Amino acid sequence: MSVTLAAPAHSELIIRKSRFIGCVQPMADRAGAVAVVDVLRAEHPGAAHVCWALLAGGHSAAVDDGEPSGTAGRPMLDVLRHQDLDGVLATVVRYFGGVKLGAGGLVRAYTDSVAQALLGAVKVPIVRRQALRCQVPYALEGMVRRELEQAGASLDAVAHGELVELAFSLPEDAAAPFVARLNDLAHGRALWPSEEAGAQ
Repeated sequence: MSVTLAAPAHSELIIRKSRFIGCVQPMADRAGAVAVVDVLRAEHPGAAHVCWALLAGGHSAAVDDGEPSGTAGRPMLDVLRHQDLDGVLATVVRYFGGVKLGAGGLVRAYTDSVAQALLGAVKVPIVRRQALRCQVPYALEGMVRRELEQAGASLDAVAHGELVELAFSLPEDAAAPFVARLNDLAHGRALWPSEEAGAQ
């Protein structure tokens, strides 16, 4: 199962007078990653490089930002892949110390910066959720709300019309059993207008 991070985590390494400031953080998409990198460039105007790697929703990116090709972004991305992470951005800001590290030294430095940051990161499983909608008579609204709470579902919206419509989401593996339980409790009076729920 893929995991993501609960919060950002940081590292700082000094390697042959160069300073490497690493960060790993939750990130949903490339647009968000680019925005974070832009902020880092503004915060570190004296930095030689702001390299980054992203794994999010099946998309990946590896940016060397002027370092020799394949010595920064790709090794950082490999660290994320080896730890089965998703929805994660890794960044490393480098202040050049005047001593060249060579290709192997750069790969190790960027790899270590990300790995060190991940040591302090809290990892959480990615739970895929399914969105559902249910319509019930007013008399059943309280019962449905109680069942949602007990199932750990998140109630996203409630609309009151001829029937009460509740929009909610819950973990994918809990969706089918929840629908079956609610159908039993409602004695056939629960309607499922969304296709995902398998309209009865």
